[in-house]
Amino acid sequence: MNPEPAGTYGTPYTVPQQRTTEPAPEPAPSPAPRKPGRDRYLDLLRSIALVRVVVYHLFGWAWLTVLFPSMGVMFALAGSLMARSLKRPAAGVIRSRVRRLLPPLWAFSAVVLAMMFANGWNPSEDPDHGGTWGLIELFNYIVPIGAPPYPWHIGSKSGMLEDTWAVQAAGVLWYLRAYLWFVLASPLLLWLFRKAPWPTLLAPLGLTAIVGTGLVTIPGETGNAVSDFAVYGGCWVLGFAHHDGLLKQIPRYVSVSCASLIMAFGLWWASNHLGPDGWDLNDIPLAQATWSFGFVVILLQYSPSWQELPGRLAKWDKLVTLSNNRAVTIYLWHNLLIMATVPIIDLAYELPFMQSERAVAALDGAYTIWMFALVWPLIGLMVLAVGWVEDIAAKRKPRLWPNGTRTDRPRTSTGSHRG
Repeated sequence: MNPEPAGTYGTPYTVPQQRTTEPAPEPAPSPAPRKPGRDRYLDLLRSIALVRVVVYHLFGWAWLTVLFPSMGVMFALAGSLMARSLKRPAAGVIRSRVRRLLPPLWAFSAVVLAMMFANGWNPSEDPDHGGTWGLIELFNYIVPIGAPPYPWHIGSKSGMLEDTWAVQAAGVLWYLRAYLWFVLASPLLLWLFRKAPWPTLLAPLGLTAIVGTGLVTIPGETGNAVSDFAVYGGCWVLGFAHHDGLLKQIPRYVSVSCASLIMAFGLWWASNHLGPDGWDLNDIPLAQATWSFGFVVILLQYSPSWQELPGRLAKWDKLVTLSNNRAVTIYLWHNLLIMATVPIIDLAYELPFMQSERAVAALDGAYTIWMFALVWPLIGLMVLAVGWVEDIAAKRKPRLWPNGTRTDRPRTSTGSHRG
């Protein structure tokens, strides 16, 4: 209904009144609400982080931990999604997150444990995990609340896989343990963050300065778990800050300047505490925590919140979608698949045209390049073989190659799917 003209309510004017001022402009139409869906910028960051992890574990370049701190980025993205999910009751969210995590772990654990047992490993007789406690620790292959046991050397040095393959394969499970700890702690952490954002955001850095520098030492795997929680806790809470819009409330020049100072401190600390692999921040907890924290602040401060990948990035859309839909599978299996490239490449030495010294030298010089080229098809095969377990865990229809194509998308009458 149109508003009444000026004057006494309900008293009509017989003569139109002359306007003495310009009419108020029509209000601008409110923008259409954004369709719910995935933030493609965050998806792109997760894909880059996964690729960097694979490259680091293959080539072992310490400087990659400085160039792109993948684990800090992945924990921050997971924290942002967790804050988004906690709009629902916490118990249901935790149950959902744990359900999504465990079946892919079980598929991985079944293969790795079968390989260990086939090579003669007996956890009850392992000198590092012997007796009944070694058997109890096997539970961590089912629910990664602690560190799973594995032999440091198994098989023969002249076998198909090097004798440290179990360490390489099962060593990646620390990430699942840390993720599970963060998921369980998130309702409390998010409540604390919203009550006292800055103390909650900075507390993990302070805890890292205590437990990650030797000031206070917690022995065994408990100490490693607490250290991981402290090192990456700041990044997880930064995910909360990103979701709640706290970072956008800070002028960009202020947040970037402060983040740069924190990162500079991290590099300074690292330069005075270099580990056996030099600038590998994985060996320097306080440097890892501060560098990752500052790096993530800058990434999230510039977050453009894309609904679609723009420009030239659009050609990577299917791979970004695939890697995000199979992130757990790729992370769990990549190290084992890197080692699986070795016996495959070694078959090339038996080819007739590879019998000259020059050919052998050429293959030796490009060995890691061939490993890099071969590991991606192997990862693709593993996605086809067991990636669908992630769909079962998420209560979705199993998909072999979920890269976002029309044939991949589930057909429903409502057309909705989880973002």
